[in-house]
Parts: sequence; C-alpha cells; structure tokens
Amino acid sequence: FHRDGHDVVALTCVSAGSKLSEYEKTLYDAGKYAEYYLVHGLGVELAEALAEIAHKQIRLDLGISEGEGSSLADVRMNRYQGSRYSFGYPACPDLELNAPLFDLLKPEEFGIELSETFQIVPEQSTSAIVVYHPNATYYNI
Repeated sequence: FHRDGHDVVALTCVSAGSKLSEYEKTLYDAGKYAEYYLVHGLGVELAEALAEIAHKQIRLDLGISEGEGSSLADVRMNRYQGSRYSFGYPACPDLELNAPLFDLLKPEEFGIELSETFQIVPEQSTSAIVVYHPNATYYNI
C-alpha cells in the first residue's frame, strides 16, 4: 500500500511468563479465588502493557511516532498510527489463525503455546498482527 517504500507488517507475541500462571494455579487450587482473580488480572494487563511497549518501539523504529514522544511515559494506547489485531477479538474472531502466526514466530521457544482450541497459553500472553497504514481502522463485519 506504500507508494514510497516497502509495506511493513509486524508480528508480535508477548507474555508475562509461565511463573505467573503457575502461581495463579496454586492460588486457584488453594481456593483463594479473590487473590487468583487479582493476580490473573495483573498478568493479563502486564502482557497487554508489554505489547504496547513493543508496538511503541516498532513505531519508533519505523519513524512513524511523530508527536508521540520517545519514552515509555509517552505510550498512550490507541492514540497513534497503527492498529494491533489479535485473533479471537471482534475484528479477527477466528482463533485458528493463531496457528500460522505461531508457525512464523515460533513462540514455543519462549514457553508460549497454543491449546487444542487455538488459545494462547499461558493466558498472560498475547499475539498480534500490527498494521501501520495511516488509514487502518479496527472493525469487524
């Protein structure tokens, strides 16, 4: 789509790590459900924050972060050029599309796997296809 250069699509996969999942399981098995939900929420938000940091770094590397600032303090979700699409969410509901993404990224090397239903394990992980076209929008049909 880019007339003056190469098109770029970034593929990402990040995780808060398996130790957090192991700790969650310990809490759940012990019946400490309130603490389990708090730790789970922290892990999911941590993975999301890491995805935003990776997205910020990609925009900096591509030179499309004009007016954003260049530090982590300048990360402001959804106020920039580029859209992150994760399979299983409304814009890309087909979880099976995680399989070819995993074939390309090989996140198993870092302990991130797909379940039989194409869910990402550990749950505090996320993968995405990132599109940087200035007219990219997040929607579903």
